[in-house]
Amino acid sequence: MSGPLYVPVLPTRPHAAQACERLRPDVRAAVRPLWNLPPLPGAASETLAALVRKYVAPVSAVSRYGGWIDAPFGEDAQTADLAEALSVYCELGYLSPVTGPERGEAQQAAAVETARCVKRGLGVRVRVAGEWDSRLGEDVRGLLARCGPAVPVDLLLDMGAVFADRPDAGKEALRALDALMPLADWRSAALLGGGFPRVTADMLEQGTWDEPRADWHMWHEVRASERAYAPRLRYGDYGTQSVAALAQIPVTGRKGGPPWGVLSYTTENSYLVFKMLTRGPDRIAVNRSAARQVTELPEFREAGGGQGEEWLSACAHGPSWTGEGVGGPSEWLRTGNLQHMTYVVHSLPGA
Repeated sequence: MSGPLYVPVLPTRPHAAQACERLRPDVRAAVRPLWNLPPLPGAASETLAALVRKYVAPVSAVSRYGGWIDAPFGEDAQTADLAEALSVYCELGYLSPVTGPERGEAQQAAAVETARCVKRGLGVRVRVAGEWDSRLGEDVRGLLARCGPAVPVDLLLDMGAVFADRPDAGKEALRALDALMPLADWRSAALLGGGFPRVTADMLEQGTWDEPRADWHMWHEVRASERAYAPRLRYGDYGTQSVAALAQIPVTGRKGGPPWGVLSYTTENSYLVFKMLTRGPDRIAVNRSAARQVTELPEFREAGGGQGEEWLSACAHGPSWTGEGVGGPSEWLRTGNLQHMTYVVHSLPGA
C-alpha cells in the first residue's frame, strides 16, 4: 500500500488553496488534500458549471502532487452536471473523483465512470459519525463490485467531528477498519477526523482557547493497535477549521461580519486559538498582542516552521501605528493552515 503521509480535508476556498501553494516543497510533496465543494443549493446547469470552475480551478492548480475532489453536498438533481464539470479537473488536473456508500446510485456510477476514464483512481469516503454500522461494510462491498479490478481505490475513513467527548472514536475506527480493509486491495487508506472546534464568542471571552487534539490522539490509538494494516494507515484532519465549516453555503457580496476572528497555532497536544479583531480602535494592538503570544509559546517553531511562522513573527513585531500586516479572517485561516500542515507532516512517521 502506497500513498501520501497526510490527507487534509479542505474546502475549495482561496485561503486553503493559497496555504497549499505556500507550503515548502518537501512538505507539499507529502500532502494529498481531499478538496470539498461547498453546498450550491438550487444552482442550475449553466450556473453550476461556472461555480465548479470558480471553486475547483484554483485548487486544481495547486494539486500537482494529486488529491481528491468531492461534492459531498451535491443535490440529486445536480449529479450529472456536477460529474461532468468535475471530470474536467480529474482528466486535465491531478485529482481523483470521490464517492461513498451513502451516495445515490447515479453519483456512484458517475464517479466510477470518471475514475475508469481518467485512470487516476477512486476515493471511497466512508463516514462514521458515531458507532460503526456493519451495514456500511456491505454497502461498500457493493460499491467496490461496481468498480471492478481495473479501478484503483483509496479508502477515506471519515470519522467526522472527534472531540474529547467522543472517547470511543478510536475503537469505532478500528471496528470500521477491521471490516473495510479486507474488502479490497486498497491503493492507500487514511483515517480522517476533525478536532478543531467551532469557535464561538463565549469561548474567547478570555481571549484564548485550548482545544485538545482528540483527532490526533484517535489516529495514534489506531496506529498503536496490533492490526497488520495500522503502520500503513495515513493520517488526515480538517486543518484549522471545524467539520461544520465545510457545510457553509457561500454568501457573496456580504459586508460586515463579526467584529472578531481567530488565529490558531498547533502544538503536540492542542489547538491553541487566539481572539483577533476585524475592526475597532483596538484592532492593531489586540492582533499584534495575539501574534506575540503565539511567538512566545515554548512550542513556537521559529526555526523549523515555514511561511506561517514567518507571518506570525512579522505580525507580532510590526509597528503599533499601522494596521499593515495584521491581516484579516482569510489571512488568519491561511496562516493557521500553513503552520498546521507543516507541523503535521514533520510529526508523522516517515517524514
